[in-house]
Amino acid sequence: MKKISLLFAVIQLISVGLLLSSYTITQKPLYPSYTNLVMAGYQGWFAAEGDGSERGWYHYKGRNGFYPGSTNVDFWPDVKEYPKKYKSPFKFKDGSDAFLYSPYDESSVDIHFKWMKEYGIDGVHMQRFLGEVKSADGTGKRHFNKVLQSALKAAKKYGRAISVMYDLSGCTSADLAYLVKDWNELQQTFKLADLKENPTYLWHNGKPLVTIWGVGFNDNRKYTIADVSKVVDQLKNSSPEVSVMLGVPYYWRTAGNDTDPSAELPALIKKADIIMPWAVGRYNAKTYTENVVKGDIAWCKTNNVDYVPLVFPGFTWGNMHKDPKIYNAIPRLKGDFLWQQISGAKNAGAQSLYVAMFDEIDEGTAIFKTARNADLPLNGDQGLKFVGIEDELTSDYYLWLTGQATKWFHGKSGFSSTKPVR
Repeated sequence: MKKISLLFAVIQLISVGLLLSSYTITQKPLYPSYTNLVMAGYQGWFAAEGDGSERGWYHYKGRNGFYPGSTNVDFWPDVKEYPKKYKSPFKFKDGSDAFLYSPYDESSVDIHFKWMKEYGIDGVHMQRFLGEVKSADGTGKRHFNKVLQSALKAAKKYGRAISVMYDLSGCTSADLAYLVKDWNELQQTFKLADLKENPTYLWHNGKPLVTIWGVGFNDNRKYTIADVSKVVDQLKNSSPEVSVMLGVPYYWRTAGNDTDPSAELPALIKKADIIMPWAVGRYNAKTYTENVVKGDIAWCKTNNVDYVPLVFPGFTWGNMHKDPKIYNAIPRLKGDFLWQQISGAKNAGAQSLYVAMFDEIDEGTAIFKTARNADLPLNGDQGLKFVGIEDELTSDYYLWLTGQATKWFHGKSGFSSTKPVR
């Protein structure tokens, strides 16, 4: 009888062990590492009049409001597929109304993640602008929480990787003290590290990934490298523990041009799991060289830090500054410029990419569907305009091209420095 009981107990233990083993397997993150992924930054900061956000034409409007001659965006989104559209104060040449979207609407975010899946892009880092989130009126926090909620739902639905990226633009030292509090609130609200709840949240080095963008720049920021270092320590000792990616200046390694030369920066970088240097506006097709990425990768390998280079399709900033001379300041060249950087990063030994940006129409770095030059509304009669993608291309071309980059970084053959033909 004792032998039978003992046998039964052993069988029970084996069964429990198998169940635990099965549970462990199913609880592994779908995206356990940034390695071999191509991900974009996702602003999600636009709002439209009447969308319920109580922010008006937020980030669409210029300094004096939102009307022809006053806007911060250079590109105009292609809104044909959005379930909800908002009539703007702008019109086309034929007098018809021009419409915009709002990421405050869950349906808009769903469309974006649907595109990521359709074109094969791995996912996005959700920008969380700390200065706006901390704003006293609460509208910023409500906005970014709602956009994040919609994005987490869509990421799960379409199997796309997703992570949170804090942008410190405009912050002070006091604001940085709020970052850890906000991160802890996100864990309570959205359970980001819960793999059942968020199976596609991006992990790295065995932990959920969180990014802090904007450290080490020499543009008179009102917080210090030491402030950020303290936050990194707190995050890495939080529960759950996290991996940290830092968004640093492009010339971080040589302490040149855009970089604070303090020895504190390389010391902080050595604490990080990954760094991503900010390359937007730092070069064009004539001045780009992959040697910067090569040198960065070598340093990071020596210091046991992972490295993700940034690529961007072009740059234009005319409407925000009301300066026609900086429309198409860095031309897209029908995708040649973007592919030049993609192939350069690959040839230099990079294993992953950060694409700036998915939806950034302010500075014209967006890869999502935007209107062509022939399909743009008018922007007043003071010499201002909107900028479109090249008429020879379709509005989804840069999504497609980024999807080709993803295939290459996933290990597919047939790619080279020659841009793929669609």
